[in-house]
Order: sequence, then structure tokens, then C-alpha cells
Amino acid sequence: TETLTMVLEEIETSLIMWFSYALIPCLLVDGVAVLPAPQNLSVQSTNMKHVLTWSPVIVPEEIIHYSVEYQGEYESLYMSHIWIPSSWCSPTQGPECDITDDITATVPYSLRVRATLGSLTSAWSTLKHPFNRNSTILTPPGMEITKDGFHLVIKLEDLGPQFEFFVAYWKREPGAKEHVKMVRRGGIPVHLETMEPGAAHCVKVRTFVKAIGRHSAFSQTECVKVQGETLPLALALFSFVGFMLILVVVPLSIWKMGRLLQHSCCPVVMLPDTLKITSSPQKLISCRREEVEACVAAGLSSEALLRAWI
Repeated sequence: TETLTMVLEEIETSLIMWFSYALIPCLLVDGVAVLPAPQNLSVQSTNMKHVLTWSPVIVPEEIIHYSVEYQGEYESLYMSHIWIPSSWCSPTQGPECDITDDITATVPYSLRVRATLGSLTSAWSTLKHPFNRNSTILTPPGMEITKDGFHLVIKLEDLGPQFEFFVAYWKREPGAKEHVKMVRRGGIPVHLETMEPGAAHCVKVRTFVKAIGRHSAFSQTECVKVQGETLPLALALFSFVGFMLILVVVPLSIWKMGRLLQHSCCPVVMLPDTLKITSSPQKLISCRREEVEACVAAGLSSEALLRAWI
């Protein structure tokens, strides 16, 4: 009997505790049950990504929904009764809300959250200090440095359209000049410079957000080096000799082809000696009549002898 009594007392105590625990989150105000308001509101902002967080309202075996609203500077000053629902968190189940798309200007924003469970609604809980996006924490972007032959290529983390990047690069040697290149967007490979064989080239980068006029610290310096990719001296010499041979052989070949074409199309004909004029034409014209007659007589006599022989 005593054992049964102890068991019943334990069951009664457990039931009382369970009902008490279930009713703790709900309070009676003027005879109406309401939910407690979310507590510990804060904004975590890094690289222009703003997230409002709060402590969740706990009700056993129930899903609590939350609504988030905000006021910009204009609404706070001139229309304090107007609150704008958040784009992504009205309602939401988790105890956080990405308000990045709601914060569109560099002015103070007031934020508030309330919980709902069926027909039960909590009071609004307001962020203690208005949030301004110029307080965001800027961190250096992730970067990937690669070599494309002798070309130094960098690919930066894409942090969004509001970010620009200042990339500093230099050859690692005493007195080397540091160069700076501005990259307007991340996520795409960017060529920085042509590297010298055997030399180390170093890179560091930081972000800049024009909307708030701030920049991050520089990232850790990373260096790369091209090794074993120099042209051998023999190959360079061979290339030079080949180039010189081309300069000599090509003009000589063109000249030789021209000569062959000239002899093929217009061959040189050797005249017999009898057709060659060894004396001046004037001398031939001024030949004396006697010499002409003698030549004619000689020709006739030769013809007579030929007839007689026949």
C-alpha cells in the first residue's frame, strides 16, 4: 500500500510539473493568454550580409512562427506608426532573419519581432539600438592564384555587386615596385601580369564598399613561382639560326625561280656567224660600186662553173 501511494504521488507530481511547464510560456493578461515576446535581439553583419537574431520562444511540441518588421530613417521621423514587413521573414519559423534586402540605405533602421502560435500573439520586441549597415564587418575575400604558362591569374570570391577589390602584386625582390589593380567583380579569372622565369611573384587583396565608404584589411600575402620553364640556350640558338636561314634562302629561291621562268619563256638563240654584223652599218652602205660589181661578177663566175660541172 505504501509503495502504491508513493507511485501515485510521483505521478501526480509529474503531471503538475508537466502542466506547469506547458503553461509557463503563456501568460494571462486581462484573462487572455498571450505568448512572451522574443528576447535578446541583435544584428550580425559581415560583408554587407545582415542577419537579425533573437532567443526563441519555447512551447513544447508546438511550432512558433515569427514576424519581422522594420522602419527606415524616414519612417521613424515622419511616419512612426508605419512598419514595413520584412521581405523574407513574415512569417518565419527559425529564430533569425536575413534582412540584407531590406537594408537598402546607409541610415539607422529600427527592427522588431513578435511570436505567433495559432491565435496567440506576443508583444513586439524591438532592437535596443537602431542598426546602420556602415557598421558591417568587412573581411578580406578568398582568392585563388594560378599560373597559366608565364601568366599570373587570380580569381576572387564573389561577395556581391556592392564590392570592388584592390589587388596588390609585385615581384619578390629588394626594391621591387608594388602594383595595384582594381577588380570590379569577383568570381571570374583576372590576368595580373606576365611572370619572369625563376622569380617569385606575390599577391594580396582587400575589398572596398563604395556605399559605405569603407574597405577591409589586406589578405594574407600569397606567392607563386615559375620553375623549370625557361627556354634552353640551344633551342634559342637553333631558332635564331633558322630565322637567318629563312632570310637568306627565301630571297635566293625567288631569284632562282625568276631566272628559270625567264629562260623557259624567252630562251636565248645563238645566231650563226654569217648573220652576225661585225662592221658598222654605215660602212656597209658606203661600199664602192666597184666592189659591188666585183662581188656580182664573182657570183656569176661561180654560177657558171657550177653549170659546167653539172
